[in-house]
Amino acid sequence: MKYVLVTGGVVSGLGKGVTASSIGVVLKACGLRVTSIKIDPYLNTDAGTMSPFEHGEVFVLDDGGEVDLDLGNYERFLDVTLTRDNNITTGKIYQSVLDKERRGDYLGKTVQVVPHITDAIKTWIESVSLIPVDGKVGPADVCVIELGGTVGDIESMPFIEALRQLSFSVGQENFCLIHVSLIPVLGVVGEQKTKPTQHSVRELRALGLTPHLLACRSAQPLLENTKEKLSQFCHVAAGNILNIHDVPNIWHVPLLLRNQNAHHSILQQLNLLSIAMPPDLRDWTKMAETYDNLTNSVRIAMVGKYVGLTDSYLSVVKALLHACVACSLKPSIDWIAASDLEDDSAKLTPEAHAAAWETLKNAACVLVPGGFGDRGVKGMILAAKYARENNIPYLGICLGMQISVIEFARSLLSLERADSTEFDEHTPNPVVVFMPEGSRTHMGSTMRLGSRRTLFQTPDCITSKLYHNSEYVDERHRHRYEVNPDVIGILEEAGLKFVGKDDSGRRMEILELPSHPFYVGVQFHPEFKSRPGKPSALFLGLILAATGQLETYLDRHPNTS
Repeated sequence: MKYVLVTGGVVSGLGKGVTASSIGVVLKACGLRVTSIKIDPYLNTDAGTMSPFEHGEVFVLDDGGEVDLDLGNYERFLDVTLTRDNNITTGKIYQSVLDKERRGDYLGKTVQVVPHITDAIKTWIESVSLIPVDGKVGPADVCVIELGGTVGDIESMPFIEALRQLSFSVGQENFCLIHVSLIPVLGVVGEQKTKPTQHSVRELRALGLTPHLLACRSAQPLLENTKEKLSQFCHVAAGNILNIHDVPNIWHVPLLLRNQNAHHSILQQLNLLSIAMPPDLRDWTKMAETYDNLTNSVRIAMVGKYVGLTDSYLSVVKALLHACVACSLKPSIDWIAASDLEDDSAKLTPEAHAAAWETLKNAACVLVPGGFGDRGVKGMILAAKYARENNIPYLGICLGMQISVIEFARSLLSLERADSTEFDEHTPNPVVVFMPEGSRTHMGSTMRLGSRRTLFQTPDCITSKLYHNSEYVDERHRHRYEVNPDVIGILEEAGLKFVGKDDSGRRMEILELPSHPFYVGVQFHPEFKSRPGKPSALFLGLILAATGQLETYLDRHPNTS
């Protein structure tokens, strides 16, 4: 196995994930098979219990793994299906070592960070890198490893040591280290400063790792004398200093790497030049240039809880992007904090309330994404009601579907106290209830997680047609509550149709309102499987409906299983 390690220095949030994904894209374009591993040095076992404000969205994999959003980048860029083991955390490593210690596997030895923790990290990396993720048989050619955080963090020290040992044991020609760093520009002089990167590389070398390539993040392209300075002081050949400057969209990053011959430097280091082909990035080039040349846009109202940090809904944003580009449009997302739509907000923050409602009314469609807890729920219900009553295309995902059921029950069934038991345990009309699969006491890994099958109840519905009249669809889930099966009868009598159910028929997966142009709620998260060039069917449906093209599209694409 050949390993490409991507580390980061100076500051966090430089775009190591996009850089690692783009390196994977370029190597894949050279005809190599690529897998990837993300190392998160935090103590959490996984990302499942973290607030989106802390760490961005929780990405869900087919096997139910709740992982860092960077794995979403890998899946989208490389078009692979990763496993929960492709995300390594300090929590997972320590848990596995402590479990072995309790079983007596260490035969009375003193269990220490070195060698026991570092050995566990190396073993994990070596075994996971062999798991095929592209649907083919046998291991990949290259494993791209991204080490989260920045070099010098106390929590990442055991991983740095383990990776140092790994580089030594696998040999020079099987290990390539790429260090992502920042080249800031200070003051009015506008000089590109190399000192932070010099310090970062010095720190890395003091820990026993020497970078083969430097990936320098900057606002503007690097000047030649900046490159020369970096080469001289960081002990990296000038040809191996890559500049990842700001670009109009992240699809340009693989092209940027290709244009600087990054693939050649990596392949040379890994002794793969003889088997690799010149990179074929025609599809990427077309995609990046197409997006740059789009002029028309569509306004999408995103009514959520975590709108202060757009990374909280990263996969939703990407799925909207993929769907819009497929319709030759740029997404114009209007972020609306759900609580700003509520009546209480009219008294407390009248300006924010008025602005939120004006934004909602100017949008071509409404999307209510997933979330947990009762904050902002009243505002989401008002948004769903507005979309339903005014024939505005609506897509509710997970909580968004439950919101549409609560709103429908309150407005059309006159059940004024209809609610989810998540928000009101004592509601007399529980239309959304706790799901028996989960645990009431433990938060981590207690949800209905991962890929589950949804069976269409009728071919004569919008969602079935969008999925090309397939009898079923496999999508990823992450929820504890769902629509109460006892109220389905009265909801359907009033006009709400549950057109997708699980194989037991007890769990409601997809709802539609046939009297509405596009009013769809889904219990699953379709955004997690959206890919560039292969948009999610439901997001595509939302954008088509928002631009009045849905009927034409469905007529033009005859339904084939």
